[in-house]
Amino acid sequence: MRPHALRLLRRSSPLFARASRLESPAPFAAFASSYTRPVASKQTSTPKSKAAAAPAPLSFPDPQPAATPVATPAEVTSPAYSPVPEPAPAPAPGSNGNGEEAIDWSSSFYGLGTTPFPPEVAAVLMGPLNPEDVEIKPDGIIYLPEIKYRRILNQAFGPGGWGLAPRGEVAVGEKVVTREYALVVHGRFIAQARGECQYFSPDTIATAGEGCKSNALLRCCKDLGIASELWDPRFIREFKKKYCQELWVEHNLTKKKRQIWLRKGDEPTYPFKKV
Repeated sequence: MRPHALRLLRRSSPLFARASRLESPAPFAAFASSYTRPVASKQTSTPKSKAAAAPAPLSFPDPQPAATPVATPAEVTSPAYSPVPEPAPAPAPGSNGNGEEAIDWSSSFYGLGTTPFPPEVAAVLMGPLNPEDVEIKPDGIIYLPEIKYRRILNQAFGPGGWGLAPRGEVAVGEKVVTREYALVVHGRFIAQARGECQYFSPDTIATAGEGCKSNALLRCCKDLGIASELWDPRFIREFKKKYCQELWVEHNLTKKKRQIWLRKGDEPTYPFKKV
């Protein structure tokens, strides 16, 4: 088509004129000149920026201890105020805890023969024996049970006012146990004696050790005058004549017969039986 004819057609036909406008870059050029595309700012992510962007943690103040009330002078001097006492200092080495030097009773004779006991104490120690308390062995030896000695000592000096202190180690023989003890009364050395007790098997050595201690006690009590009648020959003869008797008995195992001493009214005990 010729250019002249084309121009005439554009002028005469509205549709053709609209299409020609779309093909023309003039309208888009005008829009492009008036529109500016926004450019996004590119941010670089760093640890500091992330930390700055993170929300700050909540912080709370540390709890403070309650104030301790201070006692006023009136409270300190009040009778109701009772402060906690300080612990007593530990006793020094070689001390007995009373501010005095400890006494080694394994070798000391402190207080021996210094002061006599009061008359009321002496009356208890040297009082006459009750015949009902005295026992007799099968061989005819009379004796006072060791518990009776302890009762007399407790009555005279009070429980805790006396004690037995070992004076050496336990000596274990073939059939006997021995050990030396000292009787101490109110912090004074009174007497010393060696106790002994027989045993029949190694399992009974501990029991024999206790019997050894009791035997030493009654020997020490002789120095205090306790049960002194038991060593008086005249008292022994009169006691056996009045309160004891001899009986013929038979041994249950060996079947041997012999005479033994008993208190009147008592019966023989195992291993003996009356013939």
